[in-house]
Amino acid sequence: MGILNVTPDSFSDGGKFTDPAVSVERGREMAAEGAELIDIGGESTRPGAAAVPLQEELRRVIPVIEALSRTVAVPLSIDTSKAAVAAAALHAGATMVNDVTALRGDPEMAAVAARAKASVILMHMRGTPRTMQHRPRYRDVVADVMRWLREAAERAEAAGIARSRIFIDPGIGFGKTVTHNLEILRGLPQLVDVGYPVVLGASRKSFIGNMLDAEVDDRLAGSLACAAHAARCGVAIVRVHDVKPTVDLLRMIDAINNGTATHDARLMTHDQCQRQHVSRGSCVMGHGSP
Repeated sequence: MGILNVTPDSFSDGGKFTDPAVSVERGREMAAEGAELIDIGGESTRPGAAAVPLQEELRRVIPVIEALSRTVAVPLSIDTSKAAVAAAALHAGATMVNDVTALRGDPEMAAVAARAKASVILMHMRGTPRTMQHRPRYRDVVADVMRWLREAAERAEAAGIARSRIFIDPGIGFGKTVTHNLEILRGLPQLVDVGYPVVLGASRKSFIGNMLDAEVDDRLAGSLACAAHAARCGVAIVRVHDVKPTVDLLRMIDAINNGTATHDARLMTHDQCQRQHVSRGSCVMGHGSP
């Protein structure tokens, strides 16, 4: 999943893609590099980020989704916690909602996703982006996050969202210390066993910078290490800024595991991913079985 932040203040690439034409070109580039999903967001969720008014978020994302839906063959995801933005994005051509509040931030979000038969990514977060890094504490971070995500997924199913369309994300960096993030990475096999395909978004995050003493633009090696670990653990989707290096990494893992190298990755359907996920296979989108 390629990250396309059309925001002025995202932690890594804020301000680079605020021009819709530049954003659309970057989306096309990511698809050409091998991204098999593109996640488009118009509101930064970095620690301490300010909320964005509804009309401004719509202004940022809808033209980009409309243009990309006509020009790329890969599915589009809308990264938002506002039901009105999700509804407009789904109408414009998106097919997935990536909600950092796990459908809790807006009481209409679950109904919007259910009516559109959209896939959803439910992410674990303590508090809000403005408060989440204020002394986060857990009794057992892996067990706590697993329990919370299982309950969130059950609520989504109860709201009418098909189980096969539900993905879970442990929320690396969202209300977690460096130690918590590392514990979650070590606990990915347990999270995969919860029974829903897992999404991991570790790309360029501050815990990598902390471990490697690296600024944002110098965290590729750490991001790739997280992606490789995720693939080994059976994670379904890796959400990344650096598409081509990650695709190359996953293709090489495929070659080592399967004995063949594929030059043309293809998207796994959610049902295929779900079936392979249940058998504990490596279900990184489009990169085959272990």
